[in-house]
Amino acid sequence: MPTFSPITKTGRRAGLAALVAAVVLATGPTATAQAPDSRPARNCGTHDGTRQALRVLTDHDGITGAAVLVTDPDARGSCGRWSEAAGTADVRTGRPMNAADRLRAGSVTKTFTAAVVLQLVAEHRLALDAPVDRYLPGLLPVGGPDGRPITVRQLLRHTSGLPDFLDAPEWERLEQRRYRHFEPRDLVARALELPRPQGTWHYATTNYLVLGMIVREVTGRSAETEITRRIIEPLGLRDTRWPGDDVHLRGPHSRSYFTDGDGRRVDGTAWNMTFGGVGGALVSSPGDLTRFATALFDGRLLPAAQLAEMRRTVEADADRLWPGARYGLGLISTPLSCGGTWWGHAGTVPGGHRALVAVGPGGRSAAVALNEVPASLRAESDFLDLVDRSLCEGTPSERTYA
Repeated sequence: MPTFSPITKTGRRAGLAALVAAVVLATGPTATAQAPDSRPARNCGTHDGTRQALRVLTDHDGITGAAVLVTDPDARGSCGRWSEAAGTADVRTGRPMNAADRLRAGSVTKTFTAAVVLQLVAEHRLALDAPVDRYLPGLLPVGGPDGRPITVRQLLRHTSGLPDFLDAPEWERLEQRRYRHFEPRDLVARALELPRPQGTWHYATTNYLVLGMIVREVTGRSAETEITRRIIEPLGLRDTRWPGDDVHLRGPHSRSYFTDGDGRRVDGTAWNMTFGGVGGALVSSPGDLTRFATALFDGRLLPAAQLAEMRRTVEADADRLWPGARYGLGLISTPLSCGGTWWGHAGTVPGGHRALVAVGPGGRSAAVALNEVPASLRAESDFLDLVDRSLCEGTPSERTYA
């Protein structure tokens, strides 16, 4: 199981065990907090279910800090945007967690990349079902899982059959590589040395590194530049940036924590994320991720035809995502307990940050931030429960989603 994934399950491989070997006991104060500008009015409801789900993560699962920002276009005034948080953003200072801080967005980056690829499709500069060899001759093996050439669509959907470079043995101890610079082409080449995965769907950041190389070939500019000028700048995402080789998070941010191979709790905030590239390197905030997802689903970023392509899903491997999840073109869909489906993406980075942005029926969205990766299957389930409660709690659709 790659550590750099939408969500990380325990028990798949030694590298994962080294990274999240045990549930860490909470060492900082646990508190409920909200961004000052997003505190709900008294008549907005108590959000008790969401608050309880947050406290389960911090008090019972040992997550250092957890926060969620919820927006609801059907609600009025300040009730349409509220946040809850529990735990600690910085163990050293005891600063409470909040839903305004920046964090590493991990694989949520993939949705940004997919959106730009589909913009290029809409501009007739790329074709979804064209072979990768048309744009990057000789880079990939001649045949994919079905014996036919690997296509752009298969990269976006993780059905290319490409191995994940993060499954290579040298990535077992990720913390030993945290300050190194990596080039996408070198990581793709390493992935191609690994055995091909079994099955028709295999989540691999390798796919998105190849997509980034295609964007550069087609536009003459890096995919990072294209994402910045096509998405980040037009939407005014002021907390969203490419860190490059800068290992530090700039501006207000939560620290992040992980357990190393010796069972010690480590501050993992400083990390060179070049290995993630356009598959996982973005820094963002819950507010910016909400603005991006809202713009994507209300049609400001893509024509209807390309957005529909993003929503065409295949069954995903529950070991690499979670039960019930399906994968589209850079999008995950998951059933809600109150009916309907949420669409979005999750991301996990080795230093400990986890981000998720999800939009449910009616346009209600939830952006979740953790600063420590859940270290048990129970904690993973509790994380997904937080998403579900945030999207279902306290709305008429809690009973009537269809």
